[in-house]
Formats: sequence, structure tokens, C-alpha cells
Amino acid sequence: MEGGGGGKHFILVHGLSHGAWCWYKVVARLRAAGHRATALDMAASGVHPARLHEVASFEEYSRPLLDAVAAAPGGERLVLVGHSLGGLNVALAMERFPSKVAAAVFLAASMPRAGSHMGITIEEFMRTVKPGFFMDSKTMVLNTEQGPRTAFLFGPNLLAAKLYDQSPAEDLELAKLLLRPGSQFMEDPMMKDETLLTDGNYGSVKRVFVIAKADSSSTEEMQRRIVDLSPGAEVEEIAGADHMAMLSKPTELCDVLVKIANKYN
Repeated sequence: MEGGGGGKHFILVHGLSHGAWCWYKVVARLRAAGHRATALDMAASGVHPARLHEVASFEEYSRPLLDAVAAAPGGERLVLVGHSLGGLNVALAMERFPSKVAAAVFLAASMPRAGSHMGITIEEFMRTVKPGFFMDSKTMVLNTEQGPRTAFLFGPNLLAAKLYDQSPAEDLELAKLLLRPGSQFMEDPMMKDETLLTDGNYGSVKRVFVIAKADSSSTEEMQRRIVDLSPGAEVEEIAGADHMAMLSKPTELCDVLVKIANKYN
């Protein structure tokens, strides 16, 4: 899902089990405002042809983003936007290609810090959620060539109660039709590597954390803790946004993204 034209170039990265499809409202608004917008499927997500057990690593899962950033023309500075788990894909791209990224936006997202392992963001979240949080979601173990891997599928009750609770009912139904099993790749050595993200690369890129203020899964308090644990990010807020801010508050999110792009390009 890509658009041409002048203006800024936004690359949008979905979260766990989702795909490029979840950005459809924001892509339309950004293009209408004269900007380029590319929503990507990570490997084995959305309509990407791979199946999850075939994706060898978090790096391979991130490959569509890494390839898109690598292919961007030299003079084009990108605004990378990661939602939820997508913050970690964006962090990896920042580390690899810091000069190509004008700004990185973390939307209710995992935002790691230089000198710590990326998986710590997920470990922090798991420590703070209450028993029964995942409701009717399912965890499964996939057999891969790299060994067993934990996969996850959101349950419809969890989606309705904690992710899409402020979003239109149609978008919840769309998600139920399109979601695929996902993985946080916590078994991957990359997630445990404390030397992966450096101050010189990852730490040199402007970061903005966008708080979804009505998020019932990653609460406002939890999101502010992410910001506190990874100092140096600016903060924007979207009132009334649930976890799927791109669906519940697309116009407000678009306004925030354009504001960020104008500031840092």
C-alpha cells in the first residue's frame, strides 16, 4: 500500500498479529494532505505470503521495513511510525539506517532504550498486566527450524474489550476477519542483545512517543512509564484514542504525524 507525490514520506508499521490494512484511514488522510504514505506488512502478517513458522527471526520478520528504508532515495528523510510491537521494528531500522530517518514515532508502542535489550519492553508489559488480562486469546507453540516459538492469537472478546473499545464496530469486525497468529520473537537472541541499540545510531534519531489516552490494554500510566524508561523522546497525546488509535482517532493521529514531520524534516 504505497502512494506517490511530494510532501513527507511516512512509513507505517503495524503491531502484533495485524497488518498494513489497519492503517487504511490514516493512509487516505495523509495522501489527501499531499504526503507519501506507505503501510507495510511485516513478514507473515497481513497479505505477506510467508507463514509464521517460516520466519526465522525478528530480523526476517522486520525485513519488509528494513528493505523499504534501505531502498529510499538518499535525499529522502523518512518518518517511521510504529504501533505497539511495531515500535521494535522501527527501532531496528533506526539503528541500521539512522541518517535516513528524520523522526521515529512510537504510537502506544514498545520503545526500547539504547544499551538495553529490546525484549525488556515486552517483559515490563508482562510484569504489569493482571492475571486474566488476555481473556479469550490463545497462545500456541510453533515448531520452527530454530526450535519452539511462542505464537499468539487475539481472542474476539479481548479485541472488543481492550484494543478496539473506542473504535467503530466495523473495524473490530474487519480485524476479526484479517488477524493472523503473531509472535513477539522473545526466543530470538536479538531480543536479548544489550549491545544491539547504540546511542550513536538509534539514540541519534529524533523520537516522539504518542500516547493513546483511552487505551485499555497499554494504559496511559503504562505508556508514560515506557517514556520514562527510555529518556529523550518528546510526547504527544491523543485524547479518546483506544489502542487502535489509527482506527478510533485517525484524523487526530494524522494531524499529529504531520506536525511531527513538519518539525523534524
